[in-house]
Amino acid sequence: MCKKDEGTKKPAVEAAPDQRWKLQVFYLCFYGFMTQIRPGESFITPYLLGQDKNFTEVEVTNVITPVLTYSYTAVLVPVFLLTDYLCYKPVLVLQSLSHISIWLLLILGTSVLAMQLMEFFYGVTMAARIAYSSYIFSLVAPSRYQRMASYSRSSVLMGVFASSVLGQLCVTLGDVPFLTLNYISLGFMSFGLILTLFLERPKRSLFFNRVEADCNGAAPAELDKMAKGGDEGTRGWRDAVLCRMLREVGTVAKQPQLRLWSLWWVFNSTGYYLILYYVQILWNEIYPARDNRRVYNGGVDAASTLLGAVASFAAGYMKIHWALWSELVIGAVTAFQAGLLLLMNTTSNIWLCYTAYVLFRGSYQFLVPIAIFRIATSLSKELCALVFGVNTFFATVLKTIITIIVADKRGLGLSVHPQFYVYFGYFTLLAVAYLLAAISVGVRHSRHKQPTELAFAKELHQPTTDGPAEEKSPEAGTMQA
Repeated sequence: MCKKDEGTKKPAVEAAPDQRWKLQVFYLCFYGFMTQIRPGESFITPYLLGQDKNFTEVEVTNVITPVLTYSYTAVLVPVFLLTDYLCYKPVLVLQSLSHISIWLLLILGTSVLAMQLMEFFYGVTMAARIAYSSYIFSLVAPSRYQRMASYSRSSVLMGVFASSVLGQLCVTLGDVPFLTLNYISLGFMSFGLILTLFLERPKRSLFFNRVEADCNGAAPAELDKMAKGGDEGTRGWRDAVLCRMLREVGTVAKQPQLRLWSLWWVFNSTGYYLILYYVQILWNEIYPARDNRRVYNGGVDAASTLLGAVASFAAGYMKIHWALWSELVIGAVTAFQAGLLLLMNTTSNIWLCYTAYVLFRGSYQFLVPIAIFRIATSLSKELCALVFGVNTFFATVLKTIITIIVADKRGLGLSVHPQFYVYFGYFTLLAVAYLLAAISVGVRHSRHKQPTELAFAKELHQPTTDGPAEEKSPEAGTMQA
């Protein structure tokens, strides 16, 4: 084993890598920002329903849009594994190529089949997001993970915000046609592909391409510990460790807080993304604008992104006893979201619908960092990645089931207003379940607290049988409590 002499300074030649990773992180964040500049994205539904493509609302709602959910479900697990096995960069290239395919199909496609293929590529790009979010962990030391993750996420949010504002300004002030916005988006995605080609391909990844730990005194990773306990035969640890990790996920899922926030992740993210997929169709039905300059989808997306970023930031400063109040907070936010969905579906005022949607997205984004913290706080980074992967997979499967039953023409094939009533009922049911769980937690806490207080008071005033009573100070009681 190599040893590092204490007190020795790094040579000048070793200082270069410190500057190099900073440049790599900056380039990755710039890449994340630029690949979000898609000003036509906020206007895809009015583009499909308008004179450019002239699809019917039934075709968009019940035939075209459901393919996005099916595609995402089909490619999620393969993309997740390939991302790690191929060390991120090839999957980022695939994502850029898929983005280009989306906008080419939107510009050139004229059939329902072409639009379904467009939604398929959308599913690929969504599944490939894991490559960007995990790539940064291959560039920096574990001590910098949290800060670098915030940088990469902030760059993406800034890109989404800038893209939405750009699209809205082009439509409202410049009277730019939706088709031209799609050409602009295609140009940015082509530039994003060029940026992808200059990303450095990492030599290590979280699961399949691990390297020996540097001699920095760091504890071995969870995956390495499991590998050492594995079979030493012809099969390598790669064949068995992921299965062991999944079994470990089943074990840690018995922790009440991890289980609660994982369930929130599965059920609430399912409803959240279903709303995102169909809300533009709802807006078009409430206010079928004939003048493109009066379509404000980009402005609404920008406002909701900004509020979501502020809410995520504010959530980091909440200091409460989460083991006691988690269910109540989740239940209250979910009930608020259910009320917003009912308002969105019943109002005939498009501005009221816009406002409700912005608040709906902001309330969801408020809970996301709390969920990440509560899930990740007691897990290694490998287990954390698997837990979020499993949660996302179950959420995607549930989303697929609901889509088949509610939206697909082979199921109920509901139009957008009845769909939103179903989603309102879904969130209401979740809110009731969370609030009942909160009541149960409160009752258990009060029952546990009362006997403890009585026992402590009894011990404080009742002398022992073996000798004189001890005088107990408040400090001593605090230490025993």
